[in-house]
Amino acid sequence: MGRLNGRVAVVTGAGRGIGKAIALCLGNEGAAVCLLDNNEEMLMQAQDEIKQAGCKSLAIKADVTNWPELEQAFLAVHQFFGSVDILVNNAGVIRDNLFYKMSENDWDVVMEVHLKGAFYCSQIAQKYMVEQGYGRIINISSTSALGNRGQANYSTAKAGLQGLTKTLAIELGKYGITVNAIAPGFIESEMTRATAARLGVDFDDMIKSRIAEIAVRRSGKPEDIANAALFFAQDTSSFVSGQVLYVAGGPKA
Repeated sequence: MGRLNGRVAVVTGAGRGIGKAIALCLGNEGAAVCLLDNNEEMLMQAQDEIKQAGCKSLAIKADVTNWPELEQAFLAVHQFFGSVDILVNNAGVIRDNLFYKMSENDWDVVMEVHLKGAFYCSQIAQKYMVEQGYGRIINISSTSALGNRGQANYSTAKAGLQGLTKTLAIELGKYGITVNAIAPGFIESEMTRATAARLGVDFDDMIKSRIAEIAVRRSGKPEDIANAALFFAQDTSSFVSGQVLYVAGGPKA
């Protein structure tokens, strides 16, 4: 406990699932956490949970594809807490379909949220981080970056995040900023539940079939990704940058 005392974190897509778990994990380690999401109802519920856990938090409704909203959000965080030390680019959506049936809108929405959202948030956050000479940027990629049927858009976006991670690590390292990515495997979340619904399969059956393919013989939980984010967020990980950590229960995605 207390490994992030005095630090300020911004977590996008923090209203549910992996984002909420990361926000709670960082908060429990002493960080003041800004939860950023465009779904106000889920955002408020998540903030209530984090406050009940005794964590310092601020909830801001914002769209990661809207630059003016993000500028105001990060300014509010800096004014309220005094710094912006950690950014977790977690916000994401899925618009799964086989490639030949994928619409232009399916493609554009996924690119906008995952890639442009991470670009916007990182570019705004790095201004504060460069000025203070310290920062941690953590991008949430996916094992789908290696390719996944029905996810040409999502796979491309998640692979793009890995390229962004490595480039920002090179450019921002001299300012005391590390940039890393986490690539989750199968995680029990609202997003994977939606995937099961799209495929027309029972979610519990999906979990069982996936477990049979995972080396550690269990499915992932949002907290597994939160623990990886905590590692990258700490001062003690300062010599780790530009890395992609596959959190998938084994060596294969």
